[in-house]
Amino acid sequence: MTDVFTTTIVVATIASGIRLATPFLLAALGEAIGQRSGVLNLGVDGVMLLGAFAAYFVVLDTENVWLGVVAGITIGICMGVLYAVITVFLHAEQGVSGIGIYLFGLGMSDLLFQKLVGTPLPIDQFSEWSVPYLSDVPVIGVMLFQHSPMVYIAFLLVPVVAFILNRTTFGLNVRAVGESPESADSLGVSVRRVRFCTIIAGNALAGLAGAALAIELGIFQQNLTNAMGFIAIALVYFGAWRAPGVMAGALVFGMVGAIVLQAKTLGLIPRSASDIAAMAPAIITILALVVVANRFRQPAALTKPYFRGD
Repeated sequence: MTDVFTTTIVVATIASGIRLATPFLLAALGEAIGQRSGVLNLGVDGVMLLGAFAAYFVVLDTENVWLGVVAGITIGICMGVLYAVITVFLHAEQGVSGIGIYLFGLGMSDLLFQKLVGTPLPIDQFSEWSVPYLSDVPVIGVMLFQHSPMVYIAFLLVPVVAFILNRTTFGLNVRAVGESPESADSLGVSVRRVRFCTIIAGNALAGLAGAALAIELGIFQQNLTNAMGFIAIALVYFGAWRAPGVMAGALVFGMVGAIVLQAKTLGLIPRSASDIAAMAPAIITILALVVVANRFRQPAALTKPYFRGD
């Protein structure tokens, strides 16, 4: 039993947890930006799937992982434009529209895969980036500074998003629109423009999350995300609509998942209980939501369309 807690296994588990947290973090940061402006996007998972397929197909065709990343972001932006038109300009109900985006992404990604690829084929994956000097630090170096570039990008985006939302004029406008679009409008802030921009940014990050997932795994298959997008939405509530809180939630989810995978590998979980154990990350996330989310108030205008002049 003591072999389970060796330094090597603990370090490997933590490093794995950080990697597993990456797509959740990217998608949740994007969703947090949108929700701070009052827009709920339940279609995150569908956008991730389309971004994942776009990245997979481009890398399969070009063998260039960075072109795959660009493809994933581009698809995310396109889906963002579509969702913004539906919800901001046509004032459609956000929940129903988001589910429509999710179903579209789920079906279209599978259809495109069947028609354009057919059989799962492996693609090039990200090479590991070791941060000079820091990666040589015992224990800490392996855990934090020997990862794929997507891991660094995701975690570097946390302070960037926090700074934009809390320290810039645009961030102030986003928060104002999310709390009281009428007041923001009366002060000359374009509610439509702000929400349009946050939806584009959120969907671009969702597309990036899908691309990161597909390239990290080196494969694509039907429903690759397995509801990751919905977990990302939950993590926004877990993190109280703040970038550091979202990061903490993603890390909790990733670490629990890594622990379960490591326990399976070491044979600590019997096969008969493996399916139940696989549910552990989701169960812990739900429990954390119950405890944490009720302590914070969501943006007052969340899910509410704005009609100028009402």
